Amino acid sequence: MIILYNSSLQKATFFLTGFQGLEDLHGWISIPFCFIYLTVITGNLTILHVIRTDVTLHEPMYYFLAMLALTDLGLCLSTLPTVLGIFWFDAREIGIPACFTQLFFIHTLSLVESSVLLSMSIDRYVAICNPLRYSTVLTPARIVKMGLISVLRSALLILPLPFLLKRFQY
Repeated sequence: MIILYNSSLQKATFFLTGFQGLEDLHGWISIPFCFIYLTVITGNLTILHVIRTDVTLHEPMYYFLAMLALTDLGLCLSTLPTVLGIFWFDAREIGIPACFTQLFFIHTLSLVESSVLLSMSIDRYVAICNPLRYSTVLTPARIVKMGLISVLRSALLILPLPFLLKRFQY
């Protein structure tokens, strides 16, 4: 028995709608988004630059703040260009691989952000409850391990999701 598979050469895409009914105002709606985008990028890059250049800020609390700024920068860079593309260029189509890549980064970075906030709370707990042991408990090596664990845990939790979603028919 011969089984014929129905295949097509059409590229599957998702259509992003934006704000329906307000297509004429997309230029005006994009102004706050663009301002927020530029503010987030400038603010986070400033935080990273100040922490990197000022030697007195090379302490655990500021390392965690730098991790949070990097995560926030990644979230901003993974979402807002698509939104601005809809508003400015009427780029409403997104391919499935691009959509799943964006999905992976948004969810992974959201989990990383949550993990970094948890690490920051542990840092403050140790600073308040065990101030004399602070420098021995939160060593630079331990901070790096906490950051790597945050990223790896988040990525490994989200990694199966795009592959499972790819199995569906769209």
